[in-house]
Amino acid sequence: MFKSIYFFRTSLVGLLSLTLLAAGCESDKPASSAEQDAAKANLEAMAKEHANDTTEPSEAALVAPLRSVVSDPRIAYAEVNDELVYGHFVFPSDMIEPLPAVIMIHEWWGLNDNIRAMADRLAGEGYIVLAVDLFGGQIAESAEAARQHMLSVIEQPDFAKENIRQAYGFLNDVAGAPRIGSLGWCFGGGWSLNTAILFPEDLDAAVIYYGQVTDDVNILLPLDVPILGLFGAEDAGIPVASVEAFEAALQRLRKDYDIQIYPDVGHAFGNPTGDNYSAEVADDAWKRTLEFLGKNLVESADET
Repeated sequence: MFKSIYFFRTSLVGLLSLTLLAAGCESDKPASSAEQDAAKANLEAMAKEHANDTTEPSEAALVAPLRSVVSDPRIAYAEVNDELVYGHFVFPSDMIEPLPAVIMIHEWWGLNDNIRAMADRLAGEGYIVLAVDLFGGQIAESAEAARQHMLSVIEQPDFAKENIRQAYGFLNDVAGAPRIGSLGWCFGGGWSLNTAILFPEDLDAAVIYYGQVTDDVNILLPLDVPILGLFGAEDAGIPVASVEAFEAALQRLRKDYDIQIYPDVGHAFGNPTGDNYSAEVADDAWKRTLEFLGKNLVESADET
């Protein structure tokens, strides 16, 4: 049982010195040239899609949580390459026993106020939320800066992978979450899928908002993670053909998935600061997200 962030801070100190740091000794196989080429092509498409967007917190993100929450906007949840990594940690103020948790992954702008507000909003629905930082504390103020931050992750993905591993470890070992899911938008949507790939048997749900996907059956075969994918039919950055190929691969492999391709909307339909924002579609996508997380994190936790 726990009632304050102090518990997490003090517990994390010991955990970092013992178990989480041990994970840093693991190494990953380098990404194939084909994977890198695909990621870089996606990066350039994202740059075009976000060229006219702003970084101000969106109207949707500023919706007050349904219930009071307690947050720590700078909690050390990992240590990668001898550097502490800080994220936004939040949970309902009336929480007594650990609740299901979500690893929230930011867009290509970084862990900004928009994402922090969305983390608070999700926590108000009854979840522990850890909004991670894959950009090492950097927040982009322009599309070009965001492009460079995303490129650095593409070229050196091991930092992000280890970051995610320790985020999962923090929620599992320190927060004591009975079930853990992932959720991300755009760049973070692709990394929500990557989180499932990193934890193919342990992650309990993955939500992908218009993120890069794959139809490589060798990558998808090990997954035992329910997937919710939310995409726009007019998305030039994430072509609908790639989404359909992803869905077909999941179907062939008999995976647990729900792919929604919204007609007549493009990339980042859920972000009011962008040109493609659709309030109606964003609202529907959020409802689907809550239903999906409720089914796979809350109801499933109650059954165990």
